[in-house]
Amino acid sequence: MKSMEEMIQAAQAAAETIQKQMNETQGKLDQLEVEGLSGGGLVKIRCSAKGRVIGVAIDDSLMVASEKPILEDLIAAAYNDARVKADSVANEELAKAQQGMGLPPGFKLPF
Repeated sequence: MKSMEEMIQAAQAAAETIQKQMNETQGKLDQLEVEGLSGGGLVKIRCSAKGRVIGVAIDDSLMVASEKPILEDLIAAAYNDARVKADSVANEELAKAQQGMGLPPGFKLPF
């Protein structure tokens, strides 16, 4: 039977491994990109899976002063679309990381 000290050391080592894997996953999420669209593709926003906006593309046809309120709405809609996709990708990657750690599905780790 293992001593208490050995069990504590094993638990600490496991916690360090989990923390390292979670840090790697968080770094990977910032490298994965998603694209949100609105207005039939007239407005596009690229984001990382962590939600960082990488780029915005606006079709020239929307660059009319009288269309400003519509453009603003389309930008917000494109960002929201990208955000939903980013959350989905992030959840998938975190689930993969948890499986690799041997944690049960649905187990919540603090981030």
